[in-house]
Amino acid sequence: MLWPDVTASRANANLRSSLWRASRTGHQVIDASTQELAICKHIDVDIHVAATRAHQLLDMSRSCDDILTARTREDLSADLLPKWSENEWVLVEQEQYHELRLYALEAMTERLTAVGRHGEAVAAGLAAVRAEPLRESAHRVLINAHLAAGNRGAALRQYEQCRRVLLDELGLEPSPTLRDLVPPHPGHSGGATPEPPARRIVCRPAGDAPAQGTDTSAPAGTVPA
Repeated sequence: MLWPDVTASRANANLRSSLWRASRTGHQVIDASTQELAICKHIDVDIHVAATRAHQLLDMSRSCDDILTARTREDLSADLLPKWSENEWVLVEQEQYHELRLYALEAMTERLTAVGRHGEAVAAGLAAVRAEPLRESAHRVLINAHLAAGNRGAALRQYEQCRRVLLDELGLEPSPTLRDLVPPHPGHSGGATPEPPARRIVCRPAGDAPAQGTDTSAPAGTVPA
């Protein structure tokens, strides 16, 4: 399983070498017997801790103030065994944890936004967007965090970034739900259409002939627009 591309004898040799190196750390990390190997019970496995916190963040029935920390954000910002992607046995676990941590980062962003910790909310939202730039829900919670902080310009820039990535990679426009979040602005697709400029009105004393092309439809005394 750990070395699928080598012979059984070579894999056994690799295992013995790995166990020997682990014993040289000066800490008991592996419990080994003639039948099985296991990580010692007193060892905290980072992926187990991160997964537990992710499930806590997704459970909206409980408070998570104790884990709304930079450490939680950092733990959820890394994928599982990213350098082991060529091992088929780990692909399912990688994808499952990838989705779990993305949902957890989005939930963390929403929780931080709700309690007014806008800077931390933006940081969590950015971590979700970096992990999956094509994920609209990640952009949505980040835009909401910017808006909650009163930063409409930052929200609009994030929307435009999302729109550009979706168009370039998928040929898609953002969903109506996402478009409705951004403040109206004539510079983007969700903004209001600017009104045409008013025609200039030129007033002359009575008796003067209007010059060619002059609009005389307004009553006397109208000032230029």
